[in-house]
Amino acid sequence: MRKIYPLTGGVHPPENKSQSLQLGIGELPLPEAVVIPMQQHIGAPAKPVVSVGDQVLKGQMIAEAGGFVSAAAHAPTSGTVTAIDLHPVPHPSGMPQTCITIKSDGQDQWLEHRGVGNYLQAEPSVLLAKIREAGIAGMGGAGFPSAVKLGPNKPIHTLIINGTECEPYITADDILMQTYPEEIIEGIKLLAHILGQPETILIGIEDNKPKAYEALATHLEGSSSIELVEFPTRYPSGGEKQLIQILTGKEVPSGGLPMDLGIVCQNVGTCHAIYRAIAHGEPLISRITTVVGEACQTQRNYHTLIGTPVSHVLKNSGFQPEKCSRLVMGGPMMGFTLEDTRVPVIKTTNCLLAATPEELPAPPPAQACIRCGLCAEACPASLLPQQLYWYAQSQNHEKLEAHNLFDCIECGACSFVCPSSIPLVQYYRAAKGEIIQHRKDVIKSDRARQRFEFQQARKDRIEAEKIAKKEERRKAAQQAKAKAGTNTGKADDLIQAALTRVAEKKAAETPEQQRAKAERLLKSAENRLEVAASKLQELNQNGSPEQQEQAKAKVEAARLKLEDARSKLAGLSEAYDEPVVQVTQQAEVTPPPKKAELNPEQQQSKLERLAASAEKRLKVAEDKLITLEGTGTEEEKQQAQNKVEAARLKFEEAKANLVEHTKLTVTEGE
Repeated sequence: MRKIYPLTGGVHPPENKSQSLQLGIGELPLPEAVVIPMQQHIGAPAKPVVSVGDQVLKGQMIAEAGGFVSAAAHAPTSGTVTAIDLHPVPHPSGMPQTCITIKSDGQDQWLEHRGVGNYLQAEPSVLLAKIREAGIAGMGGAGFPSAVKLGPNKPIHTLIINGTECEPYITADDILMQTYPEEIIEGIKLLAHILGQPETILIGIEDNKPKAYEALATHLEGSSSIELVEFPTRYPSGGEKQLIQILTGKEVPSGGLPMDLGIVCQNVGTCHAIYRAIAHGEPLISRITTVVGEACQTQRNYHTLIGTPVSHVLKNSGFQPEKCSRLVMGGPMMGFTLEDTRVPVIKTTNCLLAATPEELPAPPPAQACIRCGLCAEACPASLLPQQLYWYAQSQNHEKLEAHNLFDCIECGACSFVCPSSIPLVQYYRAAKGEIIQHRKDVIKSDRARQRFEFQQARKDRIEAEKIAKKEERRKAAQQAKAKAGTNTGKADDLIQAALTRVAEKKAAETPEQQRAKAERLLKSAENRLEVAASKLQELNQNGSPEQQEQAKAKVEAARLKLEDARSKLAGLSEAYDEPVVQVTQQAEVTPPPKKAELNPEQQQSKLERLAASAEKRLKVAEDKLITLEGTGTEEEKQQAQNKVEAARLKFEEAKANLVEHTKLTVTEGE
């Protein structure tokens, strides 16, 4: 006989369980449409893998897990996807969430599926993958993804199966244990195989469930590895940490997890769902839900498809809205009020309580705390609820965390015993939300600061490199200028010599060469005048006044050049006794001479201009790159970087040409 350890704190509210156990598990007709939320579990929401208009079969995956801590979602029936949008969901906040709506075709046609043969010999990793694919999450609490919980990196020596169901009114697990004890036990064996056969396997059940205890005990006869443990009824003994303390005497440390003690705890409903997924290949698309309350003509448990609207469940239970003062999802201690019956049943919906005013009377107005200490005596987590209340009111987050606010399981025992009718749990939930949001804001702020600092450091580095390169260019220019300055006299001599050569060449021209040159100039001036006159004539017809004035000016300039060319040719003709009229009748015009080469000083000036222009283009390209660092795309940044490199190469080439020309000039001068 296993020793039972006492529960710290706790209360004993009226159970009200018998009214929903008078009938067996019922079946509901197919709803016209089902609504499947993407967030039915702790962790990241699921990601839709179907689109509006798609035809789906029962059991088909419609949303995949959105992360490691997440769970997939499946179609509860066959039909057509009609919407993927925001829809009211069961949550204390009342906020809508993304949901997939499927209109039922009435066929309820299954997708082809099959289980794992000889599953107790299969690799645990294969079974875990099946559980993850089936979208199974804890069905007795907050909905933690089961595949994550069953894959700890620590050795597990104790497996605890939670069949307590201590919340008043709820009997979903009770009727499940009475109806499917063999499948639950097979599910326990599966869990033990996945966890490496823990030394101790316990099923915890309260003494107010004699039929469930008897059904399990009958199927456990002859089994020495699984121990069924019955203990006195007390709320909230079904809490994970509280059940571990009752059965093992061990206490999970503040902020810790059961796996830190080598313990894994699973709900009986989760065991049954895991068995169906492994043995039959069925994903989690339905669960047993208790429908209870005097506002319903029929109070019983139903096999309920995930996504079934609450209104559909209530309608088939003879719901009388005029009698209902409060509709609660969950139990009276930890449940929350539903304001909209369009919300769907989800994986953690264990109860719908349609209570009359007599069952759940409205609480009296809250009074001031009298510091009686009853809440501290009732707290199963050994906290100080009155201190948490004061700190929550003053939003003293530091003190709340110091007093282990997040160890509160929100069981409501403190509110139940409070003589001042203070809704303590509501204060704790709000404070937890504020702290979590503050943590997210801090993380977001830190990331933004890190991004800014990295970007600033990058800009500073680029600016420093830019200044260093500019300094290098300045020094190089100074050195080149200094070298050029030491050879100014030699360069002047070279220039003077070049000018002398040009004058001598001009003096050596024959009269025929001079006359041919003058004739070419005259012919060119005539052509330019003809082109300018033609352009003016065209603009006089369709040009603007401004364009016409510009054309007239060009015609006048061309006429003056023509007269100048004629006068020069006339002077040459008179000097050599040849008439001007014969000029335009000469046959072919000799081709113009080649363009004279630049002298050293002109070449030096040209190279300096090219270097200055290349340096300017490099600076413009670098400035553009710095601008894009903060706002540009990666492609734009890469293009800008390429332009900087090209401009830098051109500048280096221009600078090298300038230095080389300077050296050659100095060498030739010497």
